[in-house]
Amino acid sequence: MKEEFYTYTLPNGIRGIHRKVKSGAARCAVIIGAGSRDELPTEYGIAHFAEHGLFKGTEHRKAYQVNCRLENLGGELNAFTTKEDTTVHATVLRSDFTKAVELLSDVVFHSTFPDKELDKEREVIVDEINTYKDSPMDMIYDTFEDMLFEGSELGHNILGRKRDLMRHNSQAMHRFVNRTHTTDQMVFASIGNISDSRIEQIAHRYFASQPASTRSYIRTAPKAYSQFDREVIKHTHQAHCIIGNRAYGITEDKRLPFSLLINILGGPCANSRLNVNVRERNGLSYNIEASYTPYSDCGMAVIYFSSEHCNTDHCREIIDNEIRKLQQTALSTRALAMAKRQYIAQMTISTEGNEGYMLGVGRSLLVHGEVDTLEEAYKKINAVTASQILEVANEIFTNNSTLIYR
Repeated sequence: MKEEFYTYTLPNGIRGIHRKVKSGAARCAVIIGAGSRDELPTEYGIAHFAEHGLFKGTEHRKAYQVNCRLENLGGELNAFTTKEDTTVHATVLRSDFTKAVELLSDVVFHSTFPDKELDKEREVIVDEINTYKDSPMDMIYDTFEDMLFEGSELGHNILGRKRDLMRHNSQAMHRFVNRTHTTDQMVFASIGNISDSRIEQIAHRYFASQPASTRSYIRTAPKAYSQFDREVIKHTHQAHCIIGNRAYGITEDKRLPFSLLINILGGPCANSRLNVNVRERNGLSYNIEASYTPYSDCGMAVIYFSSEHCNTDHCREIIDNEIRKLQQTALSTRALAMAKRQYIAQMTISTEGNEGYMLGVGRSLLVHGEVDTLEEAYKKINAVTASQILEVANEIFTNNSTLIYR
């Protein structure tokens, strides 16, 4: 495919992607295209609960043996769940790489989800839910997304509710995993100083014996929603506000110009327009950011800020003004060139973190079936025009919805 990556497919449909780099550490992950979006109404919270349950015992290991296998070697085993994916990943010394792959295979394909262990882990997740409820900044994002996708597969929290967790037992876990963790929805991603042929040999040894399986259902795209502007009284010290709308899916061509727009508007750099005008010039907010989350068939674009209650309206006026500028006036040649250069530099620097890069290309292979090299990505970014940014600004940031916690 691309010289930067080595890709392969096992007989059971599991795809692999590897990048050889000079490093004493090696990283690997199994990325599964199943998340909270794939839950049935009676299963809310089970994707995340099952992710926790993967570490609670297998056909070959007890829970403490799973947890100690790599940690005793100085390595790390972890996992996370999103709306559309579940990822189990490990980092070890290069010499311990096969041990990590064997363990990933064991927890992904041979977890037993013992009820005794699940009872204990259920309380851990309840504590996680309580922690999340104590953070208005985290909670408002999820609440806004639930409202934006209300009535759809995306319109419920990843963690689930406490009462949902009480009915998820070992049998329910097995049903969910058997239905959603199919081999056609799996990618094995790796990065380290290991040859391509050796990687494929290892992957074949530990993953190829798993029977082939195919997803038997299709995700349903969210229906249209009604714009909303709501306030919720939370008695917080600050006001927390989210302004946003639905956006492009991960396979749409307009995703790239919109990503560039989001970076210009409220990206991580101190010179983003919202940071300059809300924080630096007016001192109205410590936290202000814009973000874009693309899903397989839609997405979410939001602007978040926190401020003193008396400054909320002023912040919103400035934000609305910055959006209007991007909708009415095309970027100059110089401004567009600077924005592209900044975005490309951020992308390049982010690849220095091998774990994040590995997970990113693995998910790209899962969703797109291929991965662009950095050079190809740079070309696509440099091809974005000012008129495209103007277009996406008007398409997405019109008729925005708002949610405020006070």
